[in-house]
Amino acid sequence: MRLLIAGPTASGKTALAIAAARRVGGVVVNADSMQVYRDLAVLTARPTVDEQAGVPHHLFGHVDAATNYSVGRWLADVGPLLERLGDAPVVLCGGTGLYFKALTQGLSDIPPVPQAVRAQVRAELAGLTPQAMHARLAARDPETAARLRPSDPQRVTRALEVLAATGAPLASFQSARTPPLLAAGMWRGVFLGVERTALYARIDARFEAMIAAGALDEARALAARGLDPALPAMRAHGVPGLIAHLRGQATLEEAIARGQADTRHYAKRQFTWARHQLPGFAWAHDAEEGMRALFAV
Repeated sequence: MRLLIAGPTASGKTALAIAAARRVGGVVVNADSMQVYRDLAVLTARPTVDEQAGVPHHLFGHVDAATNYSVGRWLADVGPLLERLGDAPVVLCGGTGLYFKALTQGLSDIPPVPQAVRAQVRAELAGLTPQAMHARLAARDPETAARLRPSDPQRVTRALEVLAATGAPLASFQSARTPPLLAAGMWRGVFLGVERTALYARIDARFEAMIAAGALDEARALAARGLDPALPAMRAHGVPGLIAHLRGQATLEEAIARGQADTRHYAKRQFTWARHQLPGFAWAHDAEEGMRALFAV
């Protein structure tokens, strides 16, 4: 039995996952699309060395920020890992609902996009606002555009890349799915849906703690690399605002407020996603209730 812990950012998933792994003598496997990046230990609240003590952790910080990591790449990493772990108790933990959906329901069978096509599309989109990118997609692929937010340039870019590579809308591929790595009966999942007001207060406090722990240094190191701002790591919550501050385009207070607001908005979307896309996950209001749900006690 694999134990799956999902939930919004700052909900206490890490502590619950480690406690659950210690209870069964197991390991923790990352299911968060930002905690894979080695460049973002602080800004993604990756488990610290002290937190990991005595519990093996896998797929944390193993990807360079220059990599356009995806759910497909994660499945390619996690599948062989689960095979190697065999019958060992495993706790998969993270805030990326799409990872859990792909793990338990399968992944849309979308053809790969050649690197040359990807580069061409990104060159055409360079300098466009997210709204302009979405408008371009709507003109060429209205069905897919209707499913995507104008404020989500990463997925809009992906849709344009697939359209350019295949000549077919992304939406046309999304009904066909690969078999899930974890079929029904192989897993038990919990969504840690803590109370919103308390959660938002935690988010704000945690972002300020991140600043004190070196988040600005992480942003400075990323900025110095001159990476494509459309890369997932460059769009991690807090990174754009802090880089804007480092370039003299915003005060530190403004950057902090932006990071906090972006994270709160993301948490709201995580609730919505789980409600509609993660059937089979029990909802828990706190870690104690989550532990009972995981172990059915």
